[in-house]
Amino acid sequence: MLKIDRAKFDPIEKSDFPEIVERKGIGHPDSVCDAAADACSRALCRYYFENFGRYYHHNVDKAALVGGISKPELGGGLIIEPEYFLIVGRAINQIMRENKLEYIPVAPICLDACRQVVGNVFRNIDMTSNNHIQFDYAVRPGSIDLTGVFEESDAMEQIPLANDTSFGVGYAPFSDVEKITLEAENLLNSGAFKDKCPASGEDIKVMVQRVDKNVDITVCGAMVSKYCNDKDAYVNATNQMKDAVLDLAVKIIPEKNCTCSVNVGDNVEAGLLYLTITGTSAEAGDDGEVGRGNRSNGLITPCRTMSLEAVCGKNPINHVGKIYNVLSTEIAREIVEKGQGDIIEAHVKLLSQIGRPITDPWVNSISLIPADNVSFDSIKKIAEEVSRNRLSQEYLIDLRERLIAGKVQVF
Repeated sequence: MLKIDRAKFDPIEKSDFPEIVERKGIGHPDSVCDAAADACSRALCRYYFENFGRYYHHNVDKAALVGGISKPELGGGLIIEPEYFLIVGRAINQIMRENKLEYIPVAPICLDACRQVVGNVFRNIDMTSNNHIQFDYAVRPGSIDLTGVFEESDAMEQIPLANDTSFGVGYAPFSDVEKITLEAENLLNSGAFKDKCPASGEDIKVMVQRVDKNVDITVCGAMVSKYCNDKDAYVNATNQMKDAVLDLAVKIIPEKNCTCSVNVGDNVEAGLLYLTITGTSAEAGDDGEVGRGNRSNGLITPCRTMSLEAVCGKNPINHVGKIYNVLSTEIAREIVEKGQGDIIEAHVKLLSQIGRPITDPWVNSISLIPADNVSFDSIKKIAEEVSRNRLSQEYLIDLRERLIAGKVQVF
């Protein structure tokens, strides 16, 4: 059921309520769980396809990062108890082919994927031993009802059937606050910035609030103790982060009045600093879980419609909890792009039922905000065309392949 209407709310930039946006960076414990879970799904897809020429049922969308114990200090510190990472989910682990039972090494596939994610994210975690982090798994075969739906969906050229009754939401375009939130974290966790400021760890959270044209940015960043020999070095590193964010704001949202604060919980005089040995709070102060962090568009946006669905780790073949959240955002962005200024905002909600073709949502609801003096009928036609194209079998297969290749943002 497709329903397109004129939105009955103001564009986000004209709202009179405070706008709040958050991003948990790639080194935040929740983001690490998201990244590792999705890496496991992609690795399983590759193994299934390379060895059997098709995909098999799996959902590895449960993961936990249990924090360790550490005693960082200026210039160094000590890891007392390592972090513990556990990947949990369901995956087909044996296949009958030509009357021969073949086993799939689910455990090594998932554990290797998790180790690779952590090793790629953190510059200062020792991956050569278990001293900093330990990995474990609890991935079991799926239930017969869900694997049965998947079996009917998996043929490469067939229309997949939804394996859950779930929904996804998306909107476009990003507001100025959303842009600076996402781009600030991307900048601070870029290789170029880390080379200039090695004391900046990867566990970074950016929280931004806006009232009218005044934007206040708060950055919480785990600092790496071995690069902070004294308080002055620590303060210098946090000032580098602050200056980088303010310089970025001038470039991408020049019409807003921006301030930036870094590690506001510090008491430098008393020596209370956000120091870590490995660059993440998970070594002592925090734990992580899939789905508690960013939505599939990379942000946490309480002023927008959001889904609480944990996208990462779900299979990209027929799990609408993953596919529809990503797809709704892509539909909204394409609608705004094709509107060429006639569409201020597009908001998309997709809902499916288990066993229903994913090309045919149970509900396909699109709300549009037209520009002044623009005919609603004209932009409605744009939305109809984009929705039809993006819900085609061809596009959904392309989206699946992009998800498996890791070319789509999912957290």
